[in-house]
Amino acid sequence: MRIITLEEHISFPEMAEKIPKAALGGFGQSPVMQRIAPKLADITGERLQSMNDTGITMQVLSVDSSGANLLSSEQGPAFATEYNDLIAQRIVGFEDRFTAFAHLPMTAPLAAADELERAVKQYNFRGAMIRGVTQDKFLDQPEFAPIFERAEKLDVPVYLHPGLPPKGIADIYYSGLPNHPEMSEALACYGWGWHSETALHVLRLLFSGVFDQYPKLKLIIGHMGEMLPMMMARSEKAFKPGNGGANQRSLPDTFHDQVHITTSGFFTQPPLKIALDTFGIDNMMFSIDYPFSTNEMGIEFLNAIDLPEDKLEQLSHGNADKLLKLKTTL
Repeated sequence: MRIITLEEHISFPEMAEKIPKAALGGFGQSPVMQRIAPKLADITGERLQSMNDTGITMQVLSVDSSGANLLSSEQGPAFATEYNDLIAQRIVGFEDRFTAFAHLPMTAPLAAADELERAVKQYNFRGAMIRGVTQDKFLDQPEFAPIFERAEKLDVPVYLHPGLPPKGIADIYYSGLPNHPEMSEALACYGWGWHSETALHVLRLLFSGVFDQYPKLKLIIGHMGEMLPMMMARSEKAFKPGNGGANQRSLPDTFHDQVHITTSGFFTQPPLKIALDTFGIDNMMFSIDYPFSTNEMGIEFLNAIDLPEDKLEQLSHGNADKLLKLKTTL
């Protein structure tokens, strides 16, 4: 069975070093991140060997949080272009095993739209990954419209991934804790904060009418739906059309039409069941979150899923093939 994974991360040291330390804060400085750094930098070495060992057919690569969204509108475009060029260069000859989501200079939205188009047309990248808020602004703000317009025109999805929490939020929510930097980072990011912020981000896009404004836009979110499956029934009541928001359709209708979720970083059955019951198998794709999670963990989880064979094939590759227009024979 072919296995496609969509949320698999990279970070090239020569690019990460160009990000000002003040912009990164403490991100990437913990011992855990330092240990993972070589795995983020690698594509065709240990990463590919692990894919071979576990039966993973293809990874869709994306840049981690050390990216252009932390640079100014003047610096970001050239940085993003260089990053996408490097990714494309490093997967030459391995196009049957790797593709990528474009890295965008989000502080310059029109340039970001142009870079998305360049990466899709020149390198056959499969969409874009956007990391959280940009300069404390959510994507429902009008200035980001060019990105959605271009993604819709190109018929490629936008993967909305959590990003570093804004300083004001971090100071309020994640400071004053016991002096243990790793735990503060865990609470702010992968232990809780990332997922709640991304859920809020998607609800803002719904409530502000972005999905209705761009009805052909496809959004991907990871981590088994970023808390939204569990909250769907309650949130549906709050965001009914006519309740004061700009959304013309209900939350479930909108999500079923335009939002796809991946299993990245989640390897237990209860969250999967809730996601299947709410988003449905047609809107779900398998992912691992390499190297922050291991391919072995992901494959063990996939092998334990009790679904009919045709549904399991949808999850493992069929839905990704369709959404990302991947080759169906490799």
